[in-house]
Amino acid sequence: MTLSNILLLSQIAGYVVALILSLCIIVPMSLHQDEFRGHCLLFSTGVWQESDGQFVVNWTSQLYCNYTIFVGLILLITSTIQIYRLSLFMYRGEDSSFLSAFVDVVTSIVLTTVTLIAAIIVTLGFMTWCQCMTKRFPSCELAAGNDIDKADGIDTSGFHIELGAAQFGIWSSLSIWVGLSVFAVLKLLRYHQLENMKVSMYRERQRLIEATTSNQQQEQS
Repeated sequence: MTLSNILLLSQIAGYVVALILSLCIIVPMSLHQDEFRGHCLLFSTGVWQESDGQFVVNWTSQLYCNYTIFVGLILLITSTIQIYRLSLFMYRGEDSSFLSAFVDVVTSIVLTTVTLIAAIIVTLGFMTWCQCMTKRFPSCELAAGNDIDKADGIDTSGFHIELGAAQFGIWSSLSIWVGLSVFAVLKLLRYHQLENMKVSMYRERQRLIEATTSNQQQEQS
């Protein structure tokens, strides 16, 4: 199997894993927002009332959760397109062009960056919420399922599992997209080397032609 086929297969496998992991971001984050009545717990804080033990929440912007879901959707769509596109190349026995490889590099780097930002947001935002929960409960996990905010009517039964799954999905996605970026760069470097080889061979052919022509002219004279 040639290097080109190995890189192509590695990319397809990477995109399949990336597609599955993107669902691990979208599904739990969407469930969380639904159970929290559209609120987002990331970076949300509040105070515990001594009178009734309720948590008066200072909800932050939904942008944090919406951004994370948006990143998951972008990763899902991109992975699907790339799987179809690269599988088509594999079926036809072809490979992408230099320009296409360059676009893959740029796309992979951009998606790696936005995924990193989303991973940091989810991790730090969840830590902020859990710091508030541990002021009353021994751990953040034990706060799940308790009726802590009747005023907003939120369902806390699954937030710890959902945010944990989202963290796993997004950090795993980050590692996969770093790998896909490496594969894309390797393919681009391979194209660059092949282009240099073609240029070198062309120059060598021209030199041989000129040398042959010069020798023939000398013999004729």
